Amino acid sequence: MSARTTTPWPLVALFTAGYLAPYLLPTTVGRLSAGLPLSATEAGSIGSALLLSSATAGFLLASRVDRFGPRRLARTGLLLAAVGYGTAAFTTTIPLVVLGAIVGGLGSGTITTVAATGIAGQRDPHRTTTLGLLGVSALAGALYLTIPHLGPGHGHPLTAIAVTALLLLPATRHLPTSEALHTPAARTLRTTTATPLPHRRAGLVLAAAMLCWSLAQNSLWGVSGRIGLRQAGLTEVTVGAVFAMALGAGLLGVIGAGALGQRLGRALPIGAGTALIAGCIALSSAATDLASFATGEIAWNTVYPVVLSYVIGLAASLDQRGRWAVLVGSASSLGTACGPLAGSLLSARVGYPGMGVILALGLLLITVPMTTVALRTRRGTPLPQEYPVVEIALDAVPAPRTAYDMAGPRQAAAGAAATPGSATR
Repeated sequence: MSARTTTPWPLVALFTAGYLAPYLLPTTVGRLSAGLPLSATEAGSIGSALLLSSATAGFLLASRVDRFGPRRLARTGLLLAAVGYGTAAFTTTIPLVVLGAIVGGLGSGTITTVAATGIAGQRDPHRTTTLGLLGVSALAGALYLTIPHLGPGHGHPLTAIAVTALLLLPATRHLPTSEALHTPAARTLRTTTATPLPHRRAGLVLAAAMLCWSLAQNSLWGVSGRIGLRQAGLTEVTVGAVFAMALGAGLLGVIGAGALGQRLGRALPIGAGTALIAGCIALSSAATDLASFATGEIAWNTVYPVVLSYVIGLAASLDQRGRWAVLVGSASSLGTACGPLAGSLLSARVGYPGMGVILALGLLLITVPMTTVALRTRRGTPLPQEYPVVEIALDAVPAPRTAYDMAGPRQAAAGAAATPGSATR
């Protein structure tokens, strides 16, 4: 019982490592554009390739974590992230940068898949999610304060992600191994629980809405650095400080969401929060000075992780094996992958303010299906727990012949006298 109530810190650590690349996307894309002979659109395309490979890993591994083992997959993902991002950081050859970003994205997606599957099996997925968001927000905020002081170059944010992956390798020792899946009980469990996805319609609607939700978020996030530098006329140090303050405000939002828990359900935080995000995106994309840019970014990043934590919790509630949590998360990564490129194309055609209006209207539209799914599942009965069915072979014990000789009060009394403790059991 204590294992269920103990904070799953390895999952929190993996969540942090898996989400760090998307959180550092603005500075990564901006430095690729500034430090390499790439246009803004080409740099955004590399960011999209990174996140697309992350989403691909999630889709491929959604139902295979138990087969390969969480420990093995987590270590593989961390090593892929370290090698991929490290390669992209220490080379200026464009094909190698692209290849490294793709390999690193596969690692991030693998790490996130293991974390999401484990979190879905927790008694309180929302609490574990908020802890993971706290970790990645704090780490990303510290990096936004540090990276501008390390000098120019595209490699600093990529190196930070690679080093984080290496440092978290020891945390995988506390994850289950694949060998545990070869016991007879585990084989029986895997056979008896190979069931279709439950709540298929709600899960598909949520996944499609989450794809569009993340697309809108990261269309702005991918160009936020350029908005601050070019439209608002700020320096990189100032923009980094604003991002750090925004992520710090996100920490407060996540803490508030963790304290609030399920008191308001999921529909109100998801619906009202998404509407607030739409307004923040419109404000931030139209910023022309420090005050408007900081207000939009800080307000947006305060609300964004709150809504994300409730959406992840909603997806986890649809299937305790974690399949919907991974699939919805992968759909989110797919939207995130298209975000930098979509933001670059929209801003090039209609400008940053026009982009903000389009993204805000799109968010308001998808608020309806997301809230509907949350409303329909708020009073749903808990999903049945999946318990392993252990087959125990019992040798046949022949009955004593005397048991069938005679029946009557004498034999019954003799049997009772032979087991005097039976009356007290």
